[in-house]
Amino acid sequence: MNKENTSSRLPVMSGKRAHTNSTDGEQQQPAQKKMRKIDTEPPQRFRPAASVVPPRRPVAVKAPVRALRPTGAATVAVAPARGDQRKPVAAVPKAAAGLGLSRRPGWDLKGKVSDMEAKVHNYQSKMKSVNLENDHLKDSITKAQKHKAEIEDENKGLKKRLRDCEEELEKLANVKDDLAQTSTERDGLKKDLSKLSEEHKVLEGLRDHLESELRKIQTQLAIQTSTLRQCQDSLKESQELVRNLEETVARQREELHLGEMERRKLHNTIQELKGNIRVFCRVRPLLTGNQSDILHIQLPAHDNKALTLAKTEESHTGRTADTQKSYNFSFDRVFGPRDSQREVFEEISLLVQSALDGYNVCCFAYGQTGSGKTFTMEGGDLEDLWGVIPRAVQQIFKSAKALQEQGWQYTFTASFVEIYNETLRDLLYTGKPNKRPEHEIRKVSNNEITVTNLTYQKVNNEDEVQNLIMLANQNRSTARTGMNDHSSRSHSVFQLDIEGQNSDRDTKCKSVLCLVDLAGSERVQKSQSQGERFKEMTAINSSLTNLGIVIAALANKENFIPYRNSKLTYLLQNCLGGNSKTLMFVNIAPEEESFSESLNSLRFASKVNDCVIGTASANRK
Repeated sequence: MNKENTSSRLPVMSGKRAHTNSTDGEQQQPAQKKMRKIDTEPPQRFRPAASVVPPRRPVAVKAPVRALRPTGAATVAVAPARGDQRKPVAAVPKAAAGLGLSRRPGWDLKGKVSDMEAKVHNYQSKMKSVNLENDHLKDSITKAQKHKAEIEDENKGLKKRLRDCEEELEKLANVKDDLAQTSTERDGLKKDLSKLSEEHKVLEGLRDHLESELRKIQTQLAIQTSTLRQCQDSLKESQELVRNLEETVARQREELHLGEMERRKLHNTIQELKGNIRVFCRVRPLLTGNQSDILHIQLPAHDNKALTLAKTEESHTGRTADTQKSYNFSFDRVFGPRDSQREVFEEISLLVQSALDGYNVCCFAYGQTGSGKTFTMEGGDLEDLWGVIPRAVQQIFKSAKALQEQGWQYTFTASFVEIYNETLRDLLYTGKPNKRPEHEIRKVSNNEITVTNLTYQKVNNEDEVQNLIMLANQNRSTARTGMNDHSSRSHSVFQLDIEGQNSDRDTKCKSVLCLVDLAGSERVQKSQSQGERFKEMTAINSSLTNLGIVIAALANKENFIPYRNSKLTYLLQNCLGGNSKTLMFVNIAPEEESFSESLNSLRFASKVNDCVIGTASANRK
C-alpha cells in the first residue's frame, strides 16, 4: 500500500481550528472525546494491527475558582480564574501545533499517547500553580475575615459612642428648652416688676393725696359733730311729728279701705246695670281698598250702639225695580273699621277690673272665619296692636301692684286649653307629642269647672304671661282654607286664676278671668274644606250650634240647659249661666260676599244680648 492510498483513507478533520492556548478541563474534554471518536473509527478499507494499544483518555481536571484579594471594606469578590479567560483549544496535539508539524496520522496511536501524556504533565504543573494560588487566596480570606471582625468590633464601639452622643445631645436640647423657658419667665418677671414699680409710685401718690383728704375730713368732722348735736335736738321734734303723722296715715288708710270697698260696690252696681252679659259688635276693616267702600254696612254717626245691614235685591219678575232690604241691630257698643285696639279695650277695662274685685269675668269672640276674632283677642306684636288678652293681663298686674299699698297680695295662675274636634288639648304642654295626657272636664264640690291633667303655671308679671301666650300660639291648630290663609281650627280658652289676700283686714277673694277665642263658622261652598279640614269644620259648626242652643235656652229661661252637648258649652258653663260677668264680641267681615254670614252672626248676637242671666256675686271670705 503506497503513501497516497494511505493518506486518502485517513478521516477528514474539521476545517475550523480551536485556539491552542486553552487549558480548561471542561472545554478540553469534549474535544478529546470528539477526537477519540474520529481516531478510533476504523476506515472502511483499513484495519489496525491487533497489537496496537488504544490511547488513554486524559482525565479532565476542573480548575478551581479563584477568589479576588480582599479589599479595604472586608468584602471578598469572586472572579473567574485565569484559566477561564483563555480561548479554547482545538483537539490537536499541542506538540504538533507548537512545532508547526503536520497532523499525526490516525494509525500513529503511540504518538498520540505521548502527546496526551505531555498534556497531562502540563496540566499537573498548572494544577500545582493553581493550588499555590488557592492557598494564598485562603490566607488572604482569613486575613480579610479577621480584618472584618476588627472593623465590626470598631463599628460596634462607634455605634455605642454615637448613642451616647445622641443621649447627650438630647439632654442638651432639654437644657436649651429649659433655658429658653427660664429666659421667657425672667423677661415676664422683669415686666411685672416694672409694672409693680409704677403701681407702687401711683399708690404712694394716692397715699399722700388720701392723707391730705383725711386731714380735711377730720376738720369737717369736727364741724359736723357740732352740727349733729343740733340735728339731734331737731330729730326729737321730728319724731314727735312723725308719730302724729302715723296716726293720721292709719286713719286715712282706714278711710281708703272703706272707700275701696265702696268703689267695688258701686262698680259692681254699674256693671249690673249694664247687664251681666253684654254684646259688642266690631266690623273688621277691609284688607285692601278704601274703608268708605263698605256700603252694605251702615254705622250711624250719632249712635255708637246701632248697626244696619243693607242689601239690594233684584226683582224676580223683572217688572219692578230693584228693592233694598235693611236689617237693623242694636248692641251695647258697636266699633267701626277705624276704631283702634286701645279704644276697644277701654270699653271693657272696667269689666276686667271686676276680676281683681273677686268677680268671675268671661270675654269671648264670635263670628265667621276671617272676621278678625283672633286679632281682637290677641292682636299683633306691636304694643299699639295688642288685643284684649295682653291688655287685660297688663291691667291686672298694674292694678294688683297699686293695691299692694293697701295691703293686698295677689297670686296668679295661668292655663291655656284648646278644643279641637271635640277633644281637649293643653296648649302649654312641652313634653313629647306621643305622651300627651288625656283631659276631662270635671265639676268639683263648689260647682267650679276644672280640667284634669292640665298645665297650671304660676306667673308673677305680664312678661311671663306673654311668653305663655306665644307658646300657646305655636301649639294651636291653624290651617289655610278657601276663606282664610291662617284660620283657627279650634276654640282656645285662656284662664287666669286670681287669689287675693289682705292680711291686715283678714279678707280673701278668689276669681277667674276667662278669655276665649272661638273658631269661626264656615260654609262648605266658600271654605272648600275637604278631608281633615272638612272634619274640623263640622266639629266647629256643631259646637257653635250647641252654643246657640244654650243661649236660646237661657233666653227662654228653660229649666234644663244642655251644657253637656259640647265640650265648649260645658267648659263655659259658669261663664254663660253661673256666677260670672260675661262679654261677647261679635266680629263681622266687611266684604259684601260675606253678607249672609254676617247677618247670621248678628242675629245670634242679638239673641245673646236679649239673654238675662243671674247676678254675679263676689267670691270673698
